[in-house]
Amino acid sequence: MITEDHEEVFIEATESSGLKITAAVAALLITALVFVGYAYLRKRQAQSAAPAQQLAALPKPSPQALILVDEALLQGTNTVLGGTVRNISNQKLGAISVELELKRRSGGGVEKKQVALNPADLGPSEDGQYSLQLKAQEYVSARVVGLYSGSQATIPFTLAQGDKRPPERLESKTIKIDKPAPGKRSEFLNSPDNPARVP
Repeated sequence: MITEDHEEVFIEATESSGLKITAAVAALLITALVFVGYAYLRKRQAQSAAPAQQLAALPKPSPQALILVDEALLQGTNTVLGGTVRNISNQKLGAISVELELKRRSGGGVEKKQVALNPADLGPSEDGQYSLQLKAQEYVSARVVGLYSGSQATIPFTLAQGDKRPPERLESKTIKIDKPAPGKRSEFLNSPDNPARVP
């Protein structure tokens, strides 16, 4: 009996050590797979970020125009967006248009519109105006996103605050208070003419 007990213990020990070895091999295999996957994803991320880093490293062209963005004006049910474009370069800019990004109130969709400059051609240090009238209830915001010369040539630009919205004028109303007729007594309960004790 003692021998049989020892054999059972020995067999159980062999089975449990086999399970331990299998579990250790599986854990090493899973760890290796996770490491390989991580290395692959990191390499792929570095490759996709490389063009963006190269573009960021390129020197940005100096701005050729200054866009002064005026505050939006309300005219009845319409909103007027506008501003001034100033040529700050030493060369003539022709057929200029300003691109605005408009965000709609319903659905939050974005729409882009190009607004022609008046005058469309600017010499050095000359100014041109742009203006766009929209329905106030259709759009929630607008911002300048591009400046173009002709159909496709982009002009490097910088933005600045333009004219502020003029203060709103409130209508002055005169309020007329009718005086009581001379024969009527005061409506106050306690007055010099009619003293009364206040409890």
